[in-house]
Amino acid sequence: MFNTRIVGAFLLLLHLCTALKFDLPAVSGKNERCIRNFVSNGQLVVVTAIVSGNKGDGQVVNMHIKDALGNEHGHPKDIVGETRQAFTSPADTAFDVCFENLLVSKRATSNPSRMIELDVDIGADARDWSSVQVQEKLKPVETDLRRMEELVAEIVSEMEYLRAREQKLRDTNESTNERVKWFAFGTMGMLVGLGAWQVVYLRAYFRSKHLI
Repeated sequence: MFNTRIVGAFLLLLHLCTALKFDLPAVSGKNERCIRNFVSNGQLVVVTAIVSGNKGDGQVVNMHIKDALGNEHGHPKDIVGETRQAFTSPADTAFDVCFENLLVSKRATSNPSRMIELDVDIGADARDWSSVQVQEKLKPVETDLRRMEELVAEIVSEMEYLRAREQKLRDTNESTNERVKWFAFGTMGMLVGLGAWQVVYLRAYFRSKHLI
């Protein structure tokens, strides 16, 4: 029972960390508000947006999901209530979930706005664990442990990716430091050689003028 409570609290905390609520004022021009997130190659992403209000109240809320590679993963328009979009990331990239609230009617109330609740689930969080539990005939605790196992595997994969990036950056820094060191030595050698040449040239010049 104690382990079950820990698992439930942990999963609830993860869910709360991904939820976001904000007010989006209605304007007549372009006024996109974007939330950025990062995803690994092949990961499932489920974007759930709950928009308050009703259609025909003078406001039109559009949602746009796009990634840094230029791919579009959904562009539903005039959304009210719950809207869900799912896609699989084609690469390691960042993606934006953007909202705009257009003021299309003067009959709207003063300072019109819509409340938006956004929930972005990635990887193991995006899977439908209820159907997994039914299909594989798992107990609730087994389902929670299975979900935590996949979450831990994703964290380990992310740590390995970060470790590889850190190794690459360290190698780049060491290579840069080595090049800077030899460049400094070369510059010092050129300055010493130039100074010696100037001394020899000036001595020869003064001797030719019988000054020394």
